[in-house]
Amino acid sequence: MSLTDQLNDIINSLGGFGPEVWLSASFCVLLLAELIMLRSSRTQARRLLAGLSVGAVVIAGIWTVLLPTRGYLFMHLLFVDNQAIFIQVLIALSAVFVLIYEFLTVQREEETGLSRLPLEWYSLLVAMTLGLFLMAMSVNMLSIYLSIELVSICSYLLTALTANRKASEGGIKYLLFGAISSAIMLYGMSLLYGMTGTLDITANSFGAELAGQDTSVVAVALLLTMAGLLFKLAGVPFHVWTPDAYEAAPVPVAAFFSIGPKAAAILVLMRVVTALPAESPLGGATAMVVQTPLAVLALAGILIGNLSALRQTDAKRLLAYSTIAHAGFLLVGVVALSDAGFQAVLFYVGTYLFISLAAFFLIDLLAQSNGSDLTISHFAGLGPKQPVLSITLTVVMLALTGLPPTVGFTAKLLSFSALYEAYQRSGDAWLLALFVLGLLNALISLVYYLKIPFLLFFRSASITQKSVPLPKAAVWLSVGLVVPVIALFLKPDLLLRWLTGW
Repeated sequence: MSLTDQLNDIINSLGGFGPEVWLSASFCVLLLAELIMLRSSRTQARRLLAGLSVGAVVIAGIWTVLLPTRGYLFMHLLFVDNQAIFIQVLIALSAVFVLIYEFLTVQREEETGLSRLPLEWYSLLVAMTLGLFLMAMSVNMLSIYLSIELVSICSYLLTALTANRKASEGGIKYLLFGAISSAIMLYGMSLLYGMTGTLDITANSFGAELAGQDTSVVAVALLLTMAGLLFKLAGVPFHVWTPDAYEAAPVPVAAFFSIGPKAAAILVLMRVVTALPAESPLGGATAMVVQTPLAVLALAGILIGNLSALRQTDAKRLLAYSTIAHAGFLLVGVVALSDAGFQAVLFYVGTYLFISLAAFFLIDLLAQSNGSDLTISHFAGLGPKQPVLSITLTVVMLALTGLPPTVGFTAKLLSFSALYEAYQRSGDAWLLALFVLGLLNALISLVYYLKIPFLLFFRSASITQKSVPLPKAAVWLSVGLVVPVIALFLKPDLLLRWLTGW
């Protein structure tokens, strides 16, 4: 490609890169605003920065939907399609909800001198949103790696941002595991580049070259490459950082970790596993080489997440292990290696946004209502005192379990239906094991998900609890997140019609 053609391609690509440019500019503006507001009151500075951050993310999300350009950008570094736009919208929504919740609850924290997040967190969250936007569009191994590193660096800083020992320990552990997974991923990418001669995973030569390679070598290279994606997904075996990081991070940060990186990572993972052709006329590697290993990892994630959550005494650690289990459930649809499975994954991610954020927000508000920490035993007897929050949290826990009348049931039904169809096609015993044990794990998860609702309504408080008034706007925001959880169970077509229409 001549220099003129390259320049023309860059200029034409800018039409599909507007939201990312906007987020980059917003990040710079937020940094300058922090410096300018140093001499202002903390409340005034927080109000300005929160407003700028919410506005920046909302505009980026709307701009994403209205993008005039589709297809490849910057000489196949990025790719804009409906799936990328869907994930970007989910990321923008989760960032907006988290920013609004933090702003609504921070006033009480500042009045008591216990503000959970410094002002720098706004610019870091916008930068992390930018990285996630780039991840959702990345189809080149170089752009995939760089966007993951941008997300990771922001994640480490957000985890360790508060000035306490637990935050520092959680951030260090997060950093160490992130460095290991990045090194493994780079090694896998180097193997893939050596076998194919290209970094573009959507190139015809990429799949064609891998299809002619030895099956076991391709499987190892692909699994090594997936290390960074499994790390962001909190998938086994790169899940060890999750409980400590979630416990150390403030609730708004942990809530964003539970959905934002997962949404972007699962889309990139789907693109990687479909890089190989479904069939190889030469008898070489096909997409099936990663089906059984991914099924094993999905099953391990479901089992480890659920069994570990049974003995947790801290609500955030419980939700952290829950996200590990749900990472396994997300992989179920990927393992199916079919259009139905990929649509089920996107549906799962779209609904998990509301379920996960509602779980973190409601648990945080219930803990604030009696002035306690997030120890599970401290929720005893709060049901009659906070009936709206308690009933809503019970609905959310049913959704996390996957029981009707919540959309969690629909999401799991779609994923396991696609998995069973894949088993009927391939006859792989590991797919059957994942199907059976994955469904049985719903019974295990029922034990710990209903632990908090049981304490809320059927146990009296062991200590005298003080009643603390809650910000009404934060309460209604958290309760409002549960409306889609019920509505999408009654009318899943509202989302499925959009996904299947692609």
